[in-house]
Amino acid sequence: MSINQTDPLLIADVDAQAILKRFHPPKPDWFEKFFALFLAKCCGYYEGKVAGYKAEIFSRLKGRVNKVLELGIGSGPNLKYYAGDGDVHVYGIDPNEKMEKYAQEAAVAAGLPPTNFNFIQMVGEALPVSDASMDAVVGTLVLCSVQDVGLALQEVKRVLKPGGLFIFIEHVAAQDQTTLKFFQGILNPLQKIISDGCHLTRHTEKHISEAGFSDVDIKRAYLSFCFPVNPHIYGIARK
Repeated sequence: MSINQTDPLLIADVDAQAILKRFHPPKPDWFEKFFALFLAKCCGYYEGKVAGYKAEIFSRLKGRVNKVLELGIGSGPNLKYYAGDGDVHVYGIDPNEKMEKYAQEAAVAAGLPPTNFNFIQMVGEALPVSDASMDAVVGTLVLCSVQDVGLALQEVKRVLKPGGLFIFIEHVAAQDQTTLKFFQGILNPLQKIISDGCHLTRHTEKHISEAGFSDVDIKRAYLSFCFPVNPHIYGIARK
């Protein structure tokens, strides 16, 4: 399947299926449906607990951006924080096409006109948008599951305009030689299976810090209810 869009910011003639197969091998249809439904209907408690952190970092976008790419948009829980103010156009990227209907519903609920939302089935390692075309890139709980973190971050930098912002929240590996890190190591293989490639033991903060952004502000948070998906990092990086 190729991406053929009239939007001039989208790269046409991308062999989407080949890229998806390389970086996100297809899962059974029932799994993708279930995972999309789970994210859409069962994450309200988590979203409530991280709402304060999200409000803090997404406040940098509201009313200040026009083109936003959301990496791993899922069911669209972030859209309400930035999409309903001004003429924002959102490009939602996700490898699971079953997320689209939930993301579309979230976009409508956030006040985003249908013409201002594009859902694109693709991976973070090959973003199908032009160089320096985005005012901001958003990624929450997504770098834990991409196959190549470094490549995904280079893609984030490529599509950002000079001075553009990367807004992120991620869970990362616990400190070495702690009980939590021990359990993360044990549970990691199962986590990757049931959570569509999610890793518990990634040092994503190190990847972001070393990706070559001109400025990086990373804060840490511990969500006591979220064992073993802890600690969290959140912040903003500028191209």
